[in-house]
Amino acid sequence: MSIATTSSLGVLLIILIMAIVTLATRWGGVFIMAFVPISRRVQQFIRGMSGSVLIALLAPLAAQGDNGARLALLVTAGTALLLKKPLPAITAGILAAALFRQLAPLAGGA
Repeated sequence: MSIATTSSLGVLLIILIMAIVTLATRWGGVFIMAFVPISRRVQQFIRGMSGSVLIALLAPLAAQGDNGARLALLVTAGTALLLKKPLPAITAGILAAALFRQLAPLAGGA
């Protein structure tokens, strides 16, 4: 067995383990929530979590990202404030970054 084959098997094994862990955490969360009564407080927590995750993903882009990332951050934040829904905000941010990165070289920007 060559080194490349061993390396490929190792990578596939890591990917498989990561997939299993991801599925276990997702299914485990659903299983645990089956035992939690959905009160108003729990609903507020769940709604707040999506916004927190969004901020946690985008905050590093503000500090270390390029201009496309910063534009995506601004568009995402603006859309989230306007619509109060994270999914359209994420979509708008991705589209803004894609358009910026596609059009910036044509305009001579970076």
